[in-house]
Amino acid sequence: MKEAKELFEKYKSGKCTPEEKLLLQTWFHHLAEDEDSGLTEAELREAQKAFRKHSYTLFGKPVSRLWQRVASAAAIILVASLGIYLYRTNLTTETQPLAGVQENDILPGGNRATLTLADGRRIDLNEARNGELANQSGIRVTKTADGQLVYTISDSGPASKDLSYNTIETPYGGQYQVNLPDGSRVWLNSASSLKYPVHFSGNERKVEITGEAYFEVARNPAMPFRVKNEGQTIEVLGTHFNVMSYPGESTINTTLLEGSVKVFSSKGSKLLTPGQQARNGNGGIDVVTVDTEEVIAWKNGFFIFKSEDAQSIMRQISRWYDVDIEIQGDISRKNFGGRISRSRNISEVLEVLESTGSIKFKIINGGSHENERRIIAMP
Repeated sequence: MKEAKELFEKYKSGKCTPEEKLLLQTWFHHLAEDEDSGLTEAELREAQKAFRKHSYTLFGKPVSRLWQRVASAAAIILVASLGIYLYRTNLTTETQPLAGVQENDILPGGNRATLTLADGRRIDLNEARNGELANQSGIRVTKTADGQLVYTISDSGPASKDLSYNTIETPYGGQYQVNLPDGSRVWLNSASSLKYPVHFSGNERKVEITGEAYFEVARNPAMPFRVKNEGQTIEVLGTHFNVMSYPGESTINTTLLEGSVKVFSSKGSKLLTPGQQARNGNGGIDVVTVDTEEVIAWKNGFFIFKSEDAQSIMRQISRWYDVDIEIQGDISRKNFGGRISRSRNISEVLEVLESTGSIKFKIINGGSHENERRIIAMP
């Protein structure tokens, strides 16, 4: 109990590391498994909102305000006991701010994509069997059980040096990983595409993307790797970086995690160092320092928001859950902070946002009727 209170003090002052935050949440669950608090159903229900704010609202003022209500050991046990309660009920028992949430809930996205081969054949990777899908010019294309598309050079090597291209596209609610024959790896976020040669030859390795992708490029100084998307080209030798270029976003964002990249556009070029992001907009390319964990949270299976505006969050939710967002009223000035797994149903993500008290949601899920599959957001 003393250790938990000390950890809460760090939590309150904003000095907790991500590992300590995770430790604190894990401690709640283990304590709840070992102790019976004797709390009534009504007390557990009352505590649930407090627990949600501790579990998911990890940044900003809500945590500090909540601390005043849990500063005593009794309150800590109350929240801890709630952990096992939520675990056993699968986070479904709450006074429901989301109308009809159990009936209308929407599942998260998953490994979904379509592969178009050089000969025009289209393969739905959701339906395709695991194993070898095709053999093109001495390159084997294999689908793995965990959502990867792997290109490997056969023993005889590529039969032709002519470039032929494949394209992989993820829908709204989809993601996929591609392992290229040069050893480079690419993760595609939802509503994205990657066009790439079946094998690389010549003096460069060139691919094209739309949407968002994370790259881990195999180093080859003799053959630079170039990523082309609308409005810019990125040149690298061997590095890790993320590119976000969705239509509707105000800038194309290139974020470097490791190595170095150079971003070219019609308005000039910028060389990035790790931790920097190039923002390519109408006024040219600006370079800023960012939290790279937040930028690639999607690739690691999370939403992470740090004082992010509501409309940006709604666009991310729309792409991952394949829903339309209808905004009723002005939410443009509302910012949120938090972290939650992308494997959660949409109701749980929206409940986290609702816990701030500054926004409300209604889920309308017509199943296969896409025009009825939407979220209404209102202040």
